[in-house]
Amino acid sequence: MAVRIDRAGVSDLHQVLADHARYWGERDLRALHLTALVKEFGSTCLVARAEDGIRGYLFGFVTPDRTGYVHLIATRDDTRGTGLGRTLYEAFTAAARSQGAVRLKAITTPANTGSLAFHRSLGFQDRLVEDYDGPDGPRVVFTRDLP
Repeated sequence: MAVRIDRAGVSDLHQVLADHARYWGERDLRALHLTALVKEFGSTCLVARAEDGIRGYLFGFVTPDRTGYVHLIATRDDTRGTGLGRTLYEAFTAAARSQGAVRLKAITTPANTGSLAFHRSLGFQDRLVEDYDGPDGPRVVFTRDLP
């Protein structure tokens, strides 16, 4: 089934939230799904759409220092391992570059081994930053320069 990458709209965000467990399992990350991201940074908030619905999404934006920041990326449980996450990153990279981005950045928790492996496979460097998210809030920060 063909998948196309589109700009995300608010209705897409609502659909993702309705199907939250298909993307995130037991982890409740609904509070991170901000309507303002989709409304204000629409050109860098993307959905992978197929006939059977949204298979994955990436919500990000470009910062004033020209960093393409990936806030959320997820693929639906029946789509993992197909390369869709990589495809979403490629589309985001192109959109971020068109806005002047010279690097990419993302963060995750140290326990998120899937995210660690995925970002490393995309060529990101990573470092553990203690207290990134406040006291006792270490995060792994991924960065990758854009050629």
